[in-house]
Amino acid sequence: MKHNRKTIALFSVFAALICCVAGCSPKSKTKTITFADVGWDSILFHNAVSGTVAEEVFGYNWTEVSGSTPITHEAVKKGEIDVHMEVWTDNLPNYASDIAAGSLKELGVNFGDNAQGFYVPRYVIEGDASRGIEPMAPDLKTVADLKDYAHLFKDPENPSKGIIYGGIAGWEITDIMHKKYLHYGLDEGYNYLEPGTDAATSAVLVSAYDKGDPVVAYYWEPTWLLGKYDFVLLEDEPYDEAQYYEGKCMCPSVRVTVCVSNDFYESDPAFCEFLSHYQTSSALTSEALAYMEETNADYKTAAKWFLNEHRDMVETWLTAEQVEKLYSSIG
Repeated sequence: MKHNRKTIALFSVFAALICCVAGCSPKSKTKTITFADVGWDSILFHNAVSGTVAEEVFGYNWTEVSGSTPITHEAVKKGEIDVHMEVWTDNLPNYASDIAAGSLKELGVNFGDNAQGFYVPRYVIEGDASRGIEPMAPDLKTVADLKDYAHLFKDPENPSKGIIYGGIAGWEITDIMHKKYLHYGLDEGYNYLEPGTDAATSAVLVSAYDKGDPVVAYYWEPTWLLGKYDFVLLEDEPYDEAQYYEGKCMCPSVRVTVCVSNDFYESDPAFCEFLSHYQTSSALTSEALAYMEETNADYKTAAKWFLNEHRDMVETWLTAEQVEKLYSSIG
């Protein structure tokens, strides 16, 4: 009888230890993915889309770690951040060498059709019959053409000259766009104003657009504003790296890639396979950001809307079984 009790007791202790170990095992816990958050809307949206897939299909929790572009890049290299959904490769001088050295893994291109430069509303060139707007500058096609239209883009503070709204103060592109303004001799007919914030530029563009007024400003894609309003990027000389920093040619499109840390790449090949197929576009991203602006939706709500709106694209990211699991969860 003592022997049986001792055996039972030992078995109970052994069973408890197994349960304890099992409870502490990473496999028994819900895993968490950390995404890079560099502060702009588009990456937060893409985090929410891939985070929703991570949660509903792969059983993850997900969170975001904030930081600047170089800081989050280094954090991915160190394994402190798992996934970076928007690596603007031209903004990282050491990006190519880091990839070549195997410091992190590039899984694919999220989008590569982004643009930036001087924009005008389409109705300035083509008119808008639905709003009773006649074409104001039908021959305006290039940045150089702006010199003929200073009278159209009047500076409200100095109507004898036109006004061009430049890049945001402190951004590298702002200096390039100012050089472009000088290169084409636009300083002869225009004043050049650098808004203090993105919000200030957006306010100017939205106000002009709603009134049907002419306006010309530096802007970029993807953004909610260019997803909601119809603006035209003025043409420029073909991109040439030697000329770009002097403002003498068009701005290049940037390869915006999806990268993961080496540790994460090794730990979850299935999720990395999904990320390797994750490809959108600047236009689709702007569309989603415009949806958020118009509906006041948060990022997670917008992500579910986007996944439902673009099911055909999502089906190229995931297996049929994964697709079924995703849509049975999000509706």
